[in-house]
Amino acid sequence: MASSGVLGSRAHSSAGSRASRLRKSRAPLPVPCSRDPGAHVITRGRGAMAARMAAFVLLLGLAERGPARSGAAKMKVVEEPNTFGLNNPFMPQTSRLQPKRDPSPVSGPGHLSRLSGKCFSLVEATYKYEFCPFHNVTQHEQTFRWNAYSGILGIWHEWEIANNTFRGMWMRDGDSCHSQSRQSKVELTCGKSNRLAHVSEPHTCVYALTFETPLVCHPHSLLVYPTLPAALQHRWEQVEQDLADGLITSQGYEKLLRSIFEDAGYLKAPEQSEQAQQDRGAKGLVFETLESCHEAHKALSAELERLQSVLTQHGIPYTQPAETYISEHLGPKTPTDPTAEHLRGDPGLRANNL
Repeated sequence: MASSGVLGSRAHSSAGSRASRLRKSRAPLPVPCSRDPGAHVITRGRGAMAARMAAFVLLLGLAERGPARSGAAKMKVVEEPNTFGLNNPFMPQTSRLQPKRDPSPVSGPGHLSRLSGKCFSLVEATYKYEFCPFHNVTQHEQTFRWNAYSGILGIWHEWEIANNTFRGMWMRDGDSCHSQSRQSKVELTCGKSNRLAHVSEPHTCVYALTFETPLVCHPHSLLVYPTLPAALQHRWEQVEQDLADGLITSQGYEKLLRSIFEDAGYLKAPEQSEQAQQDRGAKGLVFETLESCHEAHKALSAELERLQSVLTQHGIPYTQPAETYISEHLGPKTPTDPTAEHLRGDPGLRANNL
C-alpha cells in the first residue's frame, strides 16, 4: 500500500510538472509591433510628421520656382481703368509724358509763385484734366481701353497782358495735334479756394481753363506795374511821358511796352515768321564769287537744253520765254518818245509848258 501511495504521489507530481510546462508552453505569444496599440500611436505620429515635412519641402520648392503660372492662378477683377504702358498713373510723369521743352521760369506777381509745384485736377465726362501752375496742363482719358489717351495740352510759356493787367497764363507747345501743337489758356478768377473750375475746347486743339484762387481777389493783385523792378518802372514812365508829349504814336507805345514786358520775362519775343525763314534760305543761294555764278549759269543752261531736247524728241510742244519770243519775232523795241514809257508807279516826265 505504501508503495502504491508513493507511486501515486510521484505520478501526480510528474503530471503536475508536465501541466505546468504545458501551461508555460501555451503562454500567449507577444503581440507583433504592427498590432500593438502603442505601436499604432507611434506609427501615426511618425506619419503625420513625415506629411508635414513633405508639405514644408513642397512649399520651399514652390518658393524657389516663383509664383505659379497665370493659367493656374486665380484672376481678380479690379474695377479701375486700365493702366498699361504710358497711361499708367502710378509711373513717374517723366516716364509717361514726354514734353517738347522745359517750362519757362516762374514770373508775374510774387504772391502767385506759391502755386508753383502744386497741381489741381478736374474730371469732366471721360477726361481728367490736371493743371500745374508754371509747369503744364495734361489730359488723361478715364476709360477701360488699353490705349487710353494721355497727353500734354501745353507747357508754361508766357502771360497774357491786356490793359496793363495779367489776364491769363498761356501754356503752349503741347502734344502734336494734326499740323499744330496743343495749347491752353488759363484764366485766373477769384474764388474761395484753389481749384480748377472749368475746362473747354473752344477751338480745335486750343483749350480754355478757368482756375479759381483767393490770391487774385484783391483788385490790384494782377497789376503789372508794381511787379516790375525799378529800372523797368522808370522805362515805363518815360514811355508814358513820350506818348503824352506826342513823341511816339500809340503803335510805338504798344511796341515799347511789349519790349518792357519781354525784358521782365512776362512775354516771350515773337518767333521769326515763315517768310523770314524763307529769306534766310534764299540768302544761302547767294554766290560768293562771280566765277561760281558763271559755273552755275552754265549748268542751268545745259540742263535747260537737255530738257528741251527731250521734249522735242517726244513731240511735246513747249513755249519759250516771253522776252525771247518778242525779241525773235518783233525785234528789239525802240521807244519813239522818251515820255512814252516809264516805270510802273512813276508819273513820268511832265511836259515843259514854259
